[in-house]
Amino acid sequence: MSGSGVVKKVAGAAAKAGKAIDWDGLAKMLVSEEARKEFAYLRRTFEDVNHQLQTKFSQEPQPIDWEYYRKGIGSKVVDMYKEAYESIEIPKYVDTVTPQYKPKFDALLVEMKEAEKASLKESERIEKEIAEMKEMKKKISTMTADEYFAKHPELKQKFDDEIRNDYWGY
Repeated sequence: MSGSGVVKKVAGAAAKAGKAIDWDGLAKMLVSEEARKEFAYLRRTFEDVNHQLQTKFSQEPQPIDWEYYRKGIGSKVVDMYKEAYESIEIPKYVDTVTPQYKPKFDALLVEMKEAEKASLKESERIEKEIAEMKEMKKKISTMTADEYFAKHPELKQKFDDEIRNDYWGY
C-alpha cells in the first residue's frame, strides 16, 4: 500500500471516529467550568486534525508529467530524476506506541469506571443528605429536642456524657 493510501485509510478512520463520538452526550457529563473549557479545546483540536486529514493528507499527489520535462530539459537529466524518484522507498509506518500504551490506557479506563461508580455513589449520598437537610430546615422551627435527638443519637450521647461528667464547655 502506498504512503498516500495509508493516509487515506487513516483519514477515513478518523472521519468515522469523529461521527461516532457523542460530543453532546460527553459535554453533559462535565460539571466544572474548567472541564467544559478543556473539553471544548479537545473537541476543536480533534475537529482541526480531522479536517486536515480529510483535506490535506487524503489527496493523491499529482502524477509527474515526465514527457513535459523531457521537452524542456532533455531526456538524459529527466531519466536520471525519474529513476531516482521511482527508486525512493517510503518506509511504512510501524506503530510501536500503541502496543506500549494500550495496556496503560485500558487500565486507566477501568480506573475511570471505578471512579465514576464511586462518584455516583457519593453523589447519591450527598443528594440524600441535601434532601434530609431541606426537610430538617422545614421542620426545625417546630421540632422538639427529642425529635432532633431521635435523628442524631450521637449528639444526644455527647450531651448526656457532658452533663454526666459535669463538663459545661468552659
